[in-house]
Amino acid sequence: MASPWCLAVFAAIACAAQTPSLEKIRSRLAEEADVFLHVAPQTFAEETLRQRAVKPPPRFRLRVGDDALKPPPPVYQTREIVSEYSFSSFKDSPAFLHEFRQVSSVDGRKVLAPEKARQSLSVGMRSQDDRLKKRMLEQFEKHGLIGTVTDFGQILLLFTKRRLPEYEFRLAGQGRIGADPVVKIAFRQVKGAQALTIFEGNQAIHRPLEGEIWVRTPDTTPLRITLESAREEQSKDEKDKSVIRDQATVDYAMSQHGVMLPVSVVHRQLNGDLLIAENIFRYSAFRKFSAASEIKFTEVPLEPPQ
Repeated sequence: MASPWCLAVFAAIACAAQTPSLEKIRSRLAEEADVFLHVAPQTFAEETLRQRAVKPPPRFRLRVGDDALKPPPPVYQTREIVSEYSFSSFKDSPAFLHEFRQVSSVDGRKVLAPEKARQSLSVGMRSQDDRLKKRMLEQFEKHGLIGTVTDFGQILLLFTKRRLPEYEFRLAGQGRIGADPVVKIAFRQVKGAQALTIFEGNQAIHRPLEGEIWVRTPDTTPLRITLESAREEQSKDEKDKSVIRDQATVDYAMSQHGVMLPVSVVHRQLNGDLLIAENIFRYSAFRKFSAASEIKFTEVPLEPPQ
């Protein structure tokens, strides 16, 4: 009977044999990113966003006694927005996809019938007029969300063949997503444009990217990408500093059209241990825009997530 030490050695050797090389993983990432760039704009889905965020404090609130010496407790606002959702680009940057939405309901209140929302989305996606697309972005931001967060669904495009040299990669362990064994690959941006943009009011804060890619073994299919960023923020009286952290997790699944598409996105922003905002995006089965000139829709469901 083999000793526990021998069994551990055999298990380590078997595990090493199943672990794909970094070069193989990089090649698969670039391949999936290229397919996404060309096929994802032909698809659309229903997106449900649930946001839980700290409400801004009132401009004036009378507080007396001991309560006046303590910071007020956070008050959270919860919103739910359902939209028709797709990807497209602007004429001046065709290689960069953005998320576009046409809202159908807000907190259970119907804004637009789903069929009308799909029709408006389709017209916007096919239009050569960027003003129509920019108007859709502006309309989404007007629905009372706090710290609107977008453009996470296509972060797979960070790893196109052209952009791979901008990152350092290293093996970072193993794990599971459902029943699938995965290898975790840590990445860090070392050159190129700082790709993570965080909007604070009218200020855009650009941060270099770092996170993990979870790929299924042994076929190296990317199932999950995580991002993390931290920055210091000065208090209004400039006496104290706090650390603001942004964390995001995007899960992907292979569609019947051979393209990895998002299943869910979870974004959290924290100030120390205090949750400032949590945005959870869920996506229905993706469908495909018809190639016909009239607006038609063909259901193309994703494989169910593991």
